[in-house]
Amino acid sequence: MAVLTRGAYARPGTSLAFKTGTWRVEMPFHKHWAAPCHAACPAGEDQQAWLARIQEGKLHEAWEELVTANPIPAITGRVCPHPCETACNRGSYDAPIAIHNVERFLGDEAVRHGWAYPILRPVTSESPAVAVVGAGPSGLSAAYHLVRRGFRVDLFDALPEAGGLLRSAIPMTRLPRDVLDSEIERIFALDGLTFHPRHRLGRDVSLGELQADHKAVFLGPGAERSKAWDVDGAVPADLHQGLHLIKEWVDHGEIPTPKSVAIHGGGNTAVDLGRIMKRRGVEEVYVITASGLPGPDTAPDDVLNVVPRELEEALEEGVVFFPHRTIQRLIMRGSKMIGVEMVHLKKLPGKGGRKSRVSFQGTERVLNVDMVIPSIGEAVDTAGFENLVGNANYFRPDDWGRLADHPGIFVGGDARGDRGTVSAAIGDGRKAAIAMQAHIEQTEVVDETRETVGYDALNVNYFEPKPRAYVAKIPVPERDDFTEIEHSMIFAQVVEEAGRCMSCGNCLACDNCWTFCPDNAVIKTRDVCSDGSHYLFDYEFCKGCGLCATECPCGFILMRPQE
Repeated sequence: MAVLTRGAYARPGTSLAFKTGTWRVEMPFHKHWAAPCHAACPAGEDQQAWLARIQEGKLHEAWEELVTANPIPAITGRVCPHPCETACNRGSYDAPIAIHNVERFLGDEAVRHGWAYPILRPVTSESPAVAVVGAGPSGLSAAYHLVRRGFRVDLFDALPEAGGLLRSAIPMTRLPRDVLDSEIERIFALDGLTFHPRHRLGRDVSLGELQADHKAVFLGPGAERSKAWDVDGAVPADLHQGLHLIKEWVDHGEIPTPKSVAIHGGGNTAVDLGRIMKRRGVEEVYVITASGLPGPDTAPDDVLNVVPRELEEALEEGVVFFPHRTIQRLIMRGSKMIGVEMVHLKKLPGKGGRKSRVSFQGTERVLNVDMVIPSIGEAVDTAGFENLVGNANYFRPDDWGRLADHPGIFVGGDARGDRGTVSAAIGDGRKAAIAMQAHIEQTEVVDETRETVGYDALNVNYFEPKPRAYVAKIPVPERDDFTEIEHSMIFAQVVEEAGRCMSCGNCLACDNCWTFCPDNAVIKTRDVCSDGSHYLFDYEFCKGCGLCATECPCGFILMRPQE
């Protein structure tokens, strides 16, 4: 039986004899909000929950909480643009929590110690079989979450090694290949998962065959077909696509080295390529992007979609950015590139209120370059599932990856066209696994989305200013093409950083409500209550003064009208 304790003691016949709850017009209640970091995470991580485990000194439990959503934290801690940190309420107080550094530390610790993934239901020979096509981040995530839920998984990939763009298009300076291999090997070691390399859909296996042998099919083929690119019909004779150049560099270590180059695009591929070419001796590297650089003059929905620290490092290394611009003319002498004409863009609302980028005459500028490289994104190679995509560049599933009119087929990752990050692909795989289980077991998908708590709901008087942890980097002159640039946190930094978390929207167990209640109407329990806290309201004695809600640091206690 739970032990109940009040904030103070009262003798029989004194205050306990007067049920002050009869005076109340408002009553307190607990509300478990979603922290902004959780709401902003495309992978679905609840960062507040696993940071709380670190505060308790439980690293293993923190990692177990993390991998309920994301099975490869050592990877995402290195390559994710961490929108969780942009959303972090702590950023309105002093500086956001260094979530990606802590995530990376937990992932590396799990690999070092061989921590076992928490499985919800063991796989048996009688478990239903499902197929996953594509061993990139979305496919790896789907396979992992399906195995966790007790399904046998056949994972197919056209290449001899798993990883997708993690292996072929992310430089080793961001993602060392031993880290990538370690995380993938741990997933492949799970009982119930079988990897089938060199199996291309449409060549070695058909979609019909997969449907016949499996209860459901997940498609995560990525988007590796380059989009057509030209400027008013003009195309350089030596046109190279950004993603293909990075793949060539990763595979063979070769990349063009003109004197000057303009990269047209605004994603991680464009920034990675610019940095590689700069290190390889290209004197002038320009990135021309329609998006803006981070700063007070750029709207949040118009910021360059790259990992923030990668942008910072690119600027350190001498890559020059031209934000809010596009190329409107190629300047060539015969078939040789000698320059591009840029024009300034601005995002303006149209008649329907939807914003679009508009160019402005009179803002043209000529940039002398020897080469232009488009890096404007890719489309799905539809071979093997033409009837699912039609003439479109991408699939159009719902939020759970379900394709209309194609029950039992699910899609995620870059093949959706609206993703573009590793974390989003991981989230797609997780959500699709949940929907696949519901499809097989003929149940409904439950959306557990919670409202997000804002900074104004917190009582920040209970938090002391603390600087964000600093992580050292290799100095610019010492950087090469293979050594990871950013170092790891040490254990003491991880503990300090977790201690900066404000526990937004969740009970911090600070005892404020129990201590400050003037009517001893808050009861503290030894066991965890149904709402996840250790506190109960005794409404017979609560007079609704609201002191508990006012003094709650985390926004976990609210007031509502008396029922």
